[in-house]
Order: sequence, then C-alpha cells, then structure tokens
Amino acid sequence: MIRKLFWVALILMLGGCSGFSAKDNADPPAELVERQAELAVETLWQQQVGGTDGRFLAIAPALDGELIYIANATGQVSAIERAGGKTRWQRDTGLQITGGPGVGEGLVLVGTAEAELLALSGETGEELWRRRVSSEVLAPPVVGQGVVVARTINGRVAGFDLTSGQPRWVFDRSEPLLTLRGNSAPLISNGQLLVGFSNGKLVSLSLESGNAIWEATVSTPHGRTELERIVDLDADPLAVEGMVYAASFQGEVAAIAEASGVVLWRRDLSVYAGMDGDWRTLYVSDDQAHVWALDATNGAALWQQSELHARRLSAPAIVGDYLVVGDFEGYLHWLSQDDGRLVARTRVGDGGIRAKPLVVDGVVYVYDDGGRLSALRPGPLR
Repeated sequence: MIRKLFWVALILMLGGCSGFSAKDNADPPAELVERQAELAVETLWQQQVGGTDGRFLAIAPALDGELIYIANATGQVSAIERAGGKTRWQRDTGLQITGGPGVGEGLVLVGTAEAELLALSGETGEELWRRRVSSEVLAPPVVGQGVVVARTINGRVAGFDLTSGQPRWVFDRSEPLLTLRGNSAPLISNGQLLVGFSNGKLVSLSLESGNAIWEATVSTPHGRTELERIVDLDADPLAVEGMVYAASFQGEVAAIAEASGVVLWRRDLSVYAGMDGDWRTLYVSDDQAHVWALDATNGAALWQQSELHARRLSAPAIVGDYLVVGDFEGYLHWLSQDDGRLVARTRVGDGGIRAKPLVVDGVVYVYDDGGRLSALRPGPLR
C-alpha cells in the first residue's frame, strides 16, 4: 500500500507529461518566437487513429515493411500503408492498451493495463494468442529470434514463444520504493536483450534463456529522500556500432561497451524522454526540455538548445541533416545538427507529442495524444 501511495503521489506531481523536472513545475513553458524558416516541411497525409485518452502511455508508431502500426488507449490497433496513409486493417481488441505496438517476425504486439500480452497477425490483424503477465505493461513489447519479450511495471521481464505464446523464461528485478510511471522499451541488439531498470542499472540478458550476461550501473541513487533518489532508466537505450547509450532521470547519460558491459564514460544529465544518435554524436532531450548534442566518444557537450525550455519535448529523432522533436502543444521543432539552431516549426495538431518521431527514408511519422498519425517530409525552401 505504501508503494502504491508513493506512486500515486508521483503521478500527480508529474502530471502525466514527458520531459518533467522539478524546475518544469516552477517555470512556464517558453513562448514560441516567430523566425524565418530555413526548411520547408510538407505534410504528406494524416490519419485519425484514436488517442491516448489523456494519459501518459508508451504508444508510438512502429514500422514493419511497408506498414506503420499504431494502437490507441481504447484498444484499437491499425495497420497504415506508409506510402499514402491508407488503412490496411483495423482491429478492436476491447482492451485498455498501455504499451506498444511492438512489431517483428510477422507479429504485432501490445500490452494492456489488465496485465495481458496480445499478439496479432501483422498481415490481417487476427488475434493469434494472448497471455497473462505479472502486471501492467507500459513499454512496447519486442520480438526477435523466435522470442517475444514483455516488460512489466513490477520489474519483471518475461520471454514467450513466438508461435504459441507459451512462457519460456522470467527475469525478476526488485523495484525501488518510488519510481516514475513508465518503463523504457527493451532493445534487442546483436543477439542480446538490453533492459533498463528503475534502480539505474542496464542489464544484458540472453534472449534464449533470460539469464543475465552483464550488468552496468548508469546512475547511482543519491539524496536524502526517496524522491531525490529516483534514477529510473525510462529513456529507451540506443545501440550504435558496438556501443550502448543509456540515460537516467536525475542521473547521468552513459556509454557502455555492448560486448562487455564496461562503462566508458558518464555525463551528468537528467533524461526522461529519450535520445537518438550515430557513431559521432548523441542527441538528447533533458528533463528541462533542452536538447543537447554530445560527443559520442567522450560525452563532451557540442551544443545545447534551450529555447524550448519546459515545453515537455519528446526524444529527438535524426532526419537527414536535422533533428525533429515534438512538444506538449502538438508542434514539431526542426533543429540543425550542426549547431542546434531552430530551422522550422510545424504544428500537426492540438494534442501533445510524447513519442519519439519515427523516421523512414526521410519521412517523419508522428503520433499525438489527440490520436492523429501524420506523415511529413522536410525539404529545401523554394
């Protein structure tokens, strides 16, 4: 009961928004300043697919082949053709979806508030199997090497058989007394499963057995109170050419050798929304809604963009020579990778953008809380 009360209190403090910090509560969101656009952004199509029902949920568009898959809070799962935005199929599951979709190996996977994992056919939307899990699923499930993996809010990670849904293994890690409401998505990379936990640790697991391969400390809890000691790894880990980047709330960003789990560098930076990057540069949205460019080899700051302060930014996504981030009012902000300057702004709707934009072949797919899925393409001014 104590843990539940702590959770409820923290949820009220966070207000269900990504990009939270204590400073956010004191400072109003930065006003948007009109500026000359340096980039043209074309809206290719928009589809109304149902929203998040006013709650913070780990729902984001996912790509498999030529289809974009999206779910909504009231249980509908849709497959949208990425070229043109035509709906291929829709299925009403009747469930309260809280995490997903995850896609791969012919499946579309969603998790629910009722502690269920549901597998649908990627081709038709037909339900293939469903299984009970230990608690609510807030992170998108993942699939690889014949194993479906679901992460639940009580610190458990479970593997299921791809075809039958039968349980294969469970990895259990106790959670701190006080945590943020959210989980990072597990990441499959080079045959291992990378999972960030609320105690500030990143763990590599065997997909086959669920056994731990290595464990790395991204951030260590510190402070007098349970609130000060929160170091959740709620930002999705990022794997780039043998390196894994992980980030914690009220903690650090760290670079970890994927093969060994050795931490190569850390930098103090509180992150909740997420990151993107390549072998040269890591781009991060911090908890004050500032966007950073860090040297991927040592964590040194290359630039910081603070003009969007307290606007509750999504994780940044790389698109060509630019970055794109969403904010709480439905705006997409386009930044130069060179120096972080704002080069364009587009509003896709009134709903906040929490999920990291999905970028495929230079097209940006973004889902907002109001239930609008949009496809946009940046290009030179004419």
